[in-house]
Amino acid sequence: MTHDRYPDALLRGVLGSCRTIAMVGTSANWVRPSYFAMKYLQSKGYRVIPVNPGEAGNEILGETVYSSLADIPDRFDMVDIFRNSEAAGPITDQAIAAAKEKGIKVVWMQLGVRNDAAAARAEAAGLSVIMNRCPKIEYGRLSGELSWGGVNSRIISSKRQRAI
Repeated sequence: MTHDRYPDALLRGVLGSCRTIAMVGTSANWVRPSYFAMKYLQSKGYRVIPVNPGEAGNEILGETVYSSLADIPDRFDMVDIFRNSEAAGPITDQAIAAAKEKGIKVVWMQLGVRNDAAAARAEAAGLSVIMNRCPKIEYGRLSGELSWGGVNSRIISSKRQRAI
């Protein structure tokens, strides 16, 4: 798969089928993008499990923080990587190792994060991969939200958009 563009149907399918997200690199600082993305996704009905070794054992937005994917006791559908491209490789390898036990189907790398070698390993292991995209932004774009969140979907309509 080319990772330069993703069909809307693929993104819609991922966002519609993944309801529990492990967010690696979540910050407890409310002005950080990861905090805002977590809060937004929670408001849309997703359960977001924060992963941050420096905050392990604490809570962020009502969820216990874990130090690694392997430490999360629950199953989750997607790993959202809020780390740099280099760090995305080892995190993807952790996701591959835990995929069967945890139920992981998707590795999603945030805006500006791209690791083609890690993506190839994940896809070879049967996982879907999205890179250089933000699930918060894609959710807003695909559901037709024009909001203070900075999403310009280029959709202006009097018709209510269907939820993902």
